[in-house]
Amino acid sequence: MRNRIYLCLAHMSGKEMDFIKEAFDTNWVVPMGPNVNGFEKDLEEFVNKRVGRPPLDKKVVGLSAGTAAVHLALIACGVQPGDEVIVQSFTFCASSHPITYLGATPVFVDSEPDSWNIDPDLMEEAIKDRIAKTGKKPKAIIPVALYGMPYKIDRIMEIANRYDIPVIEDGAEGFGSLFNGQSLGTFGEYGVLSFNGNKMITTSGGGALICPDAEKARRILWYATQARESYPYYQHETIGYNYRMSNICAGIGRGQMTVLDEHINHHKHVQALYCEYLKDVKGIAMHGNPGPEFDSNFWLCTATIDPDLRIKGQENAYAQVITGAVGGAAGVTHAAASAVTDCQPNDNVEALRVALDAANIEARPLWKPMHKQPVYRNAPAYINGVSEGLFKVGICLPAGPYVSDDDVRYICDNIKDAIV
Repeated sequence: MRNRIYLCLAHMSGKEMDFIKEAFDTNWVVPMGPNVNGFEKDLEEFVNKRVGRPPLDKKVVGLSAGTAAVHLALIACGVQPGDEVIVQSFTFCASSHPITYLGATPVFVDSEPDSWNIDPDLMEEAIKDRIAKTGKKPKAIIPVALYGMPYKIDRIMEIANRYDIPVIEDGAEGFGSLFNGQSLGTFGEYGVLSFNGNKMITTSGGGALICPDAEKARRILWYATQARESYPYYQHETIGYNYRMSNICAGIGRGQMTVLDEHINHHKHVQALYCEYLKDVKGIAMHGNPGPEFDSNFWLCTATIDPDLRIKGQENAYAQVITGAVGGAAGVTHAAASAVTDCQPNDNVEALRVALDAANIEARPLWKPMHKQPVYRNAPAYINGVSEGLFKVGICLPAGPYVSDDDVRYICDNIKDAIV
């Protein structure tokens, strides 16, 4: 039987062990050290580059997770209990959960159909309405680079600047993606990166926060190391967090940086193959860059399936409760009470996922919009139907560095075979 084809697993370069060995040899097995400093410098060099323009001078702080980066960015923007933060609804929960950690309220805004990311016009409507309803403006705006696709950051920044609201770019899925030749995460006040095991590069777990200058980076670093004061003993006058990246993880990251460009090019190559192999398949459309200013890393390759397309086994979709997480870590799921919810992918999408799974191919639905998540049932939401519509018809296909040209052809052949 063919080996399992996973959605996206970062590829190890062989350089990682050198940095890890150095950390052990020098006894820097702690949440700081030379590898952390070196990794941050590597990241700064990468994100500050601009096509045809002078480089930027952003600073980067290595952290334990992308979620930690969102949390600290919100703190740096002054978010407190009772505040509101605008956040893209079409995203993973790590974009919105840290808002609730602070006792604030997420205000979800739907997507526009080109990039699938936050709709700038609807975002401005939400800002106006929140001011009218609460008497104060939202404290921050969080757009998300869904599956690596850039958001319309020019329009987002124009609106945010007009209302004087800081932007926290969630580029966790968009490391290496560009808008008009500039890295995502460098347009707003802060930019979030993730190095989880399934991202463009990995530190096994970890993340980073792109900061506007050295002073704000030092403030973030202080919060990330338990907000210790400068005394010969531990004195704390502010609540801090244990969010610093470890020297071991950073060593992995330094090795991964040597293959980052290779990973980005591979993902783009896989996207092009999907487009070629599926171009004549009626009812299936790949999602691509909507314009020349967009340059996605194609962290995941996504497609939409026409609701009228029939898939083998479609009549059995959602017939039984799934016993484990699709793509999740085994043993951490909560038993579902029902096989269906009030917002789920169409039967043909689920049938295709099941058919691919039987062929040892991991595929997943798109992110379920946050405004349709039960935990956020009472959160304000500004909806146009785009994200719900895409969630019903979309699917994620494998795109990682281990996905070969033969794998892509095998995946596409199985998609074609699954169609009635």
